Amino acid sequence: MIGSAEVRKSFSGDGASTITAEAIAALVAGELIGDAGASISGVAPLDRAGAGDLSILSSAKYASMMASTRAGIVLVDPELRDAPGTPAARIVVEKPFEKLLGLLPRLYPPELPTPGIAANARIGIGATLGKRISIGDYGIIGADATLGDDVVIGSHCVVGDQVSIGNGSRLWPSVTVYRGATLGDRVFVHSGARIGCDGFGYVFRDGAHQKIQHVGRCIIGDDVEIGANTTIDRGSIDDTVVGNGTKIDNLVHIAHNVRIGEKCLLMAQVGVAGSVTIGDGAILAGQAGISGHLSIGAGARLGAQAGVFGDIPAGETWSGYPARPHRDSLRASAALFRLAGMMRRLEKLLEEPKSR
Repeated sequence: MIGSAEVRKSFSGDGASTITAEAIAALVAGELIGDAGASISGVAPLDRAGAGDLSILSSAKYASMMASTRAGIVLVDPELRDAPGTPAARIVVEKPFEKLLGLLPRLYPPELPTPGIAANARIGIGATLGKRISIGDYGIIGADATLGDDVVIGSHCVVGDQVSIGNGSRLWPSVTVYRGATLGDRVFVHSGARIGCDGFGYVFRDGAHQKIQHVGRCIIGDDVEIGANTTIDRGSIDDTVVGNGTKIDNLVHIAHNVRIGEKCLLMAQVGVAGSVTIGDGAILAGQAGISGHLSIGAGARLGAQAGVFGDIPAGETWSGYPARPHRDSLRASAALFRLAGMMRRLEKLLEEPKSR
């Protein structure tokens, strides 16, 4: 028990809770130095924090900011406990950034809609709704769809026929989930995302591009988060699968028949072509592009804007265009940057009069 100091029953103008240094120290099991009664109601970096903000000092390269910060309370790494600075309180704790992540829900309690179905929502015949469901204005739930307990469907969402959405999942406004897709438990899908649409598959026949009918499913595992305006295609004759715990950023495209393992990270504007397999724990940085029918090994890492045209072995880091092992990519870039100087020297030699 933390007692009465845990969280004050007050809120700042932006809706954040107010919490004292004493309460924070108890919550993170840290050493409190300074004013136990100092309170904050927001979070900000050291160089922009005010007296009502909590900040962190986790690296020596930010020590100069600590010296001039106006933050009210700072979480400080033990190696930097004596760093110059005058916050009202500092709390010495291992891994301060991780501790900050745990404090954010206390400072900014998530606001969930009150359970209920908007009067202008539409529920299809045979749909099954769990307990404590929330469906916003103009939400559409298709025939024979299944929503688990504590599901939140935002306004203007379309959940197609025979879609299944697991317990505790949430669709932000204007999400579309196509017919037959499956979302696991605690799946978060942000605005504008499209789940289970047809992939880009055509055969040129009789002088025209003939569409390949897509009959596969789109299966999203548990604890997956899908960013705004991301698209995930259904399978053509196989399934598209996203594994448990994988996090997908905004503006990502995942094509038909792709299989993504567990706990992967796909960052902004990544494009994954059809029938690619991505192993558990892989990380694809922003704007990486993966050609079709390739394999990305478990734990592999792709640098930003990597262009992948071959399989990536498990655990390796590749980058560049075309993608290659990261060290090779750096060497190739360095050689290219030297090329201009070499050309200038060569042109100068060619311009000199021929010796007799």
